[in-house]
Amino acid sequence: MKLFLIPTPLADDTSADVLSAQVSESVKNLDVFFAENLRTARRFISGLKLGKVIDTLTFYDLNKETPEAETLAQLKALLKEGKNAGVLSEAGCPGVADPGATAVKIAHQLNIEVVPLVGPSSLLLALMASGLNGQSFVFHGYLPIERAQRIKTIKYLEKEAMSRKQTQLFIETPYRNNQVMEDLLIHCEPTTRLCVACNLTASDGFVKTLFVKDWKNKTYDLHRKPTVFLIG
Repeated sequence: MKLFLIPTPLADDTSADVLSAQVSESVKNLDVFFAENLRTARRFISGLKLGKVIDTLTFYDLNKETPEAETLAQLKALLKEGKNAGVLSEAGCPGVADPGATAVKIAHQLNIEVVPLVGPSSLLLALMASGLNGQSFVFHGYLPIERAQRIKTIKYLEKEAMSRKQTQLFIETPYRNNQVMEDLLIHCEPTTRLCVACNLTASDGFVKTLFVKDWKNKTYDLHRKPTVFLIG
């Protein structure tokens, strides 16, 4: 048995631009999928126009609420049947800032071969385009929701970036992006470099790295747009 890690687009209508032929070929040969969002997964597979009948496919939920024991039982059953399966993220690469990592961990425990496929990763694309240190970096996931704790975390990440010469990456729920940006500009040092990578691969996407003091003179709106923040 093999478990294929299938990347999905970061932005709508970009599959042809960001996915390799290997992705389509792998999906074409699979009938079982673990998916973070079943509706998105079905739409993604339909959009590849492979001639697959969606209702004949098997989908298993694999999100942050899915019990690990449930995924373990499902993979054990597939292993016994000798069926290959795929893991689909909501967007980007499975297993990276993604609940798909649970299936991958279990696959290794069961000695199932894991096959990662090439595709877009917002974190890697942001780092590549930031001009910040790509030799030493840390991804911290989401910042705290409570503002006082978020500000404390921002100051800590800035200190880590300066003392370790290490790029600090993090994300936020898109509808809180503007609040996070505001906190960064208020509480970071003027000469700290801040990169904002917004809506990557979309037609209106951009990556911009400036000193905090220079960001204060810019007009931006990150509301509801997937964004990666980097401090360096």
